[in-house]
Amino acid sequence: MKKILILAILFIGFSCSNKKQEIKQVAEISCGQCQFDLEGGGCNLAVRVNDKAYYVDGFGIDDFGDAHDLKKGLCNKIRKGEIAGIIENEKFVATKINLLD
Repeated sequence: MKKILILAILFIGFSCSNKKQEIKQVAEISCGQCQFDLEGGGCNLAVRVNDKAYYVDGFGIDDFGDAHDLKKGLCNKIRKGEIAGIIENEKFVATKINLLD
């Protein structure tokens, strides 16, 4: 009986530790290739979380205006924004992105 109880506790503990932590913070947002030097084809939205850049799933670079606008375009400028989501398979799966500037 003790072995079953110990195994159950270990199983529950292991299951809980595998949950992905939601990230909610202010982060840098820009083009992954043009500003964050990520590999890939074309201009794609990326965020920098804890000094590491990730491409974004759930939002596109043109969702925030013309990416190539000289003053505010994400291919020409790194901007700040409130983000929420999780990191999964080396991508940031976003549920919220609100630019601040």
